[in-house]
Amino acid sequence: MNALAGRVLAVCVVHEELEDAGRVGRTAIDKRPVPHRVPVRALGLEGDHVCDTEHHGGVHQAVYAYAEEDAQRWAAELDRELTVGWFGENLRISGIPVSDVVLGSRWAIGDTVLEVSAPRVPCATFQRWTGEQQWVKRFTAQANTGAYFRVLTEGTIGAGDEVRLVHLPAHGVTVRELFAGADMARLDLLLETEPTISDDVRMQIDRHRRRHVGASR
Repeated sequence: MNALAGRVLAVCVVHEELEDAGRVGRTAIDKRPVPHRVPVRALGLEGDHVCDTEHHGGVHQAVYAYAEEDAQRWAAELDRELTVGWFGENLRISGIPVSDVVLGSRWAIGDTVLEVSAPRVPCATFQRWTGEQQWVKRFTAQANTGAYFRVLTEGTIGAGDEVRLVHLPAHGVTVRELFAGADMARLDLLLETEPTISDDVRMQIDRHRRRHVGASR
């Protein structure tokens, strides 16, 4: 078993909905830490929600985690303070390279069990929220996406909880590999051996495949 272990620095839920220039007109990306333990259900954290239900949320995007180390690197690059929750994350995690965890791996946090389900794909709403020029392009190039999780065991999570790896799939394909899509053989391995793959991830892999085919012509 991998020795992966870390800690939850903060648990964040929606602070308030904001007006947004996109199609939905509202966004719940403004997430901020709360001081208490938060119940975690199949569709996410109590007190949290999404506005664009067509593209976000659901059981395969129930919880979003981002690494403290990646956040600090962005703060240095952007030369600005990035408060906890700035990435729209539910969990700010210390000690784990969240973007490099294996798809289908399972984390025990408090009395919950979460399963890594997908990378975060940056969108125009995220760019408008940050106010940074070409943010989607820059975030994509860095590929420090953080990870979405599905909830296998409901419970509560609080700041200070230890994160323990309790299941590691043998295929070894990471969130970053799926997001970048550079190696189709690795993504085919993921399709063949990981039973938890969602329809959204399958579509993401199909998009990578079409890109590779187009590039080879």
